[in-house]
Formats: sequence, structure tokens, C-alpha cells
Amino acid sequence: MARGIISLALLLGVCFSFSGNAYANKDQYLPNNYGVALLTGSSYDPDQIGMVMVQGHVVADYKRFFLHRSPPGLRLKVEANLGLTTDGRQRSLFSLNMLALRYFDNWSVGTFIPYFEAGIGVIYTDFRVAGQGSRINFNPQLGVGFKVPLDDGSDSEAISLGLRLHHVSNANLLKDNRGVNSVFLMVGYQF
Repeated sequence: MARGIISLALLLGVCFSFSGNAYANKDQYLPNNYGVALLTGSSYDPDQIGMVMVQGHVVADYKRFFLHRSPPGLRLKVEANLGLTTDGRQRSLFSLNMLALRYFDNWSVGTFIPYFEAGIGVIYTDFRVAGQGSRINFNPQLGVGFKVPLDDGSDSEAISLGLRLHHVSNANLLKDNRGVNSVFLMVGYQF
């Protein structure tokens, strides 16, 4: 388990060490955005564990950190989540995640701009289900939703609504690796 966490920390360190090197002209970057969100949902496998999380995140131009070619407008979202179970267990969780985020401006309907996000992180849960080997696990996620700009259509201020699939497991680093699969509704504010 320690090897997995050290590997993830090294990967994040290498990715962020390239910050600012992708382009000589920094004016080519998309502007950073910051935001907060509320996520609420429940696991659907193996148990029904209700959860609510508060999220803080930063969204940056993907090209600031990765030197390979990428689709136009691809963003890197780094988020921290702090949550509690809502089913009487009174347990906590904390996660740190990194996701690729893509807005599809050309698919917009009125002011609704759809998005897709996918990524991975690490999560600490103050609870374990039967057969789960660790409280510290990997946290792959997938999400879809839309954002609605609140001002003149720029990215400076927007609200968002989305659905996210959330998986928790230790990637077979331990003998016991029972995963927990959840779905969350996410409401956010970006500034």
C-alpha cells in the first residue's frame, strides 16, 4: 500500500514540475478557475452507504502541466473532498483527486455547456466494508454534467450540476480488495 501511495505522489510531483514549460508564451494558457461543490450520494455496491462531501477545487489549463498534445480546451481539475456518511454510521472520509475535464462548448444548448471528467486520486475512509483491506485506497472517478455561466458567457463565474461515478479500492495491493461503488449528484459554483 505504501508503494502505491509513494508512486502516486511521485507521479503528481513529476506532472506538476512541468508547470509553465509547455509554452514559452504564458498568455496562451486558459485562465485558472476556482470553485466549491456539494456532493451527495450513496454506494450501490456492496452496501448502501449514504455520503455527503464538500469539495474545493482548482481548474487549470491542461497544457500548463502536460507536454503532450491534447484536445483544445482540456482542463486539469485538482480537488480536495471532505465528507461524512449520512446513514447513521457517523464516519468521515477525505480524498485528493486529479481529473481531466473537458467542456464541450460546441454542444451547448442555450447557456448550458456540457462537460465530461475522469481521473483518479487517493481517499481515506474512516470505515471499511467486509473484505476491504485498507482505509487508504485509490479513487477512480467519472463524471458528466453541465455548467451555466452567470455573467457575459465567460468562464469567470458559473454554476454546475453533474453526476459522478465513484470507485474505492486498493488496486489489489492488499489481499483483501473489496471495492465500494457509489454515484453522486454534484452541485458547484465556479469563480
